[in-house]
Amino acid sequence: MSEVPAFTIGIEEEYLLVDAGTRDLDADPSPAFVTECHARGGGQIGHEFLRSQIEVGTRVCASVGEAIDDLRRLRRTVAEVAGLHGLAPVAASTHPFAHVRRQKRTDKERYVALAEEMQATARRMLICGMHVHVGIADNDTRVDLMNQMSYFLPHLLALSTSSPFWEGEPTGFRSFRTTILSALPRSGLPDRYSSWGEYQRHIDTLIRTGLIADTSKIWWDIRPSWRYPTLEVRIMDCCPRLADSACLAALVQSLLRCLWRLRERNQQWRHYADLLVNENRWRAMRYGVEEGLLDLARGELVPFATLLEELIELVREDAKVLGCLAEVEQARSILARGTSARRQLSTYELARAGGADEHAALVEVVDRLVAETAADL
Repeated sequence: MSEVPAFTIGIEEEYLLVDAGTRDLDADPSPAFVTECHARGGGQIGHEFLRSQIEVGTRVCASVGEAIDDLRRLRRTVAEVAGLHGLAPVAASTHPFAHVRRQKRTDKERYVALAEEMQATARRMLICGMHVHVGIADNDTRVDLMNQMSYFLPHLLALSTSSPFWEGEPTGFRSFRTTILSALPRSGLPDRYSSWGEYQRHIDTLIRTGLIADTSKIWWDIRPSWRYPTLEVRIMDCCPRLADSACLAALVQSLLRCLWRLRERNQQWRHYADLLVNENRWRAMRYGVEEGLLDLARGELVPFATLLEELIELVREDAKVLGCLAEVEQARSILARGTSARRQLSTYELARAGGADEHAALVEVVDRLVAETAADL
């Protein structure tokens, strides 16, 4: 029997910075804002690609509960400092009506290089996400679990969706953020590798030829972290409700432990064609939890509620061991009240039906996002 992975957990989230008066993004907040956040947050809060964004990252934590406590502290810190500067953070993946052409890039060497290489694609990166790191030290185990975990990424995306608007337009997508990310190279579902050695040989080719400097330029939905001995699940939208972030983190951690447990029994989650997994990914982007996904074992579309119950049962044993079963079961609440994308659209539709013009309705959506982000802090 191989060594049991640590299954430690860390969470990164990116927030949008809203002007408290206009409810539009502040394209150029005071440098003092980020400096104070960084100091108060113990170095765990910093710049993102655009100045109207900010990123937080928890410490390495032993449990989901510990990680969410740290995330709550970081959210609270950002909210308190933002309030002193006439701002409010929004934990959603797109802003309902902000325009990309009005945003300003953060002046850091890494971001300057990214903008130069990616051109118009980079200029559209007015998006935020949630990344969950799970500690798995053994390289071959990490690659094997990455291969197997790809099947479940659409399910996680569907539960997290929070980006239905783009530059004032209801897009018809529940996660429009994912369409923006898909324009990047080395994005989407990862390739499958038989071993860490095979994965590393491919990465070394990209580095040796100067196409990438390091694996931070690999933007797959899940990847071996370039800095830590972790698997980093990156497909999720950012959730306004902290309880939803906790649920997604718990599902990620529990799924990886479940797949490791099966691996120890010489079992593998069956590999399905990328064509079919990508179909589920697209359906999650388009519909969230409101339509079914393909059950690839049955070969038929199945309502998301049915898939969710099967998923909870699949990881129940592991969630109990990890102490996060309550957080996993919170997924039922997400389904019952709708994801952030559904709530945003409902707010917009209700405001329009009540006589609000388009901009006023979108402002109401921002108000709801600000309130939900600030709740439970």
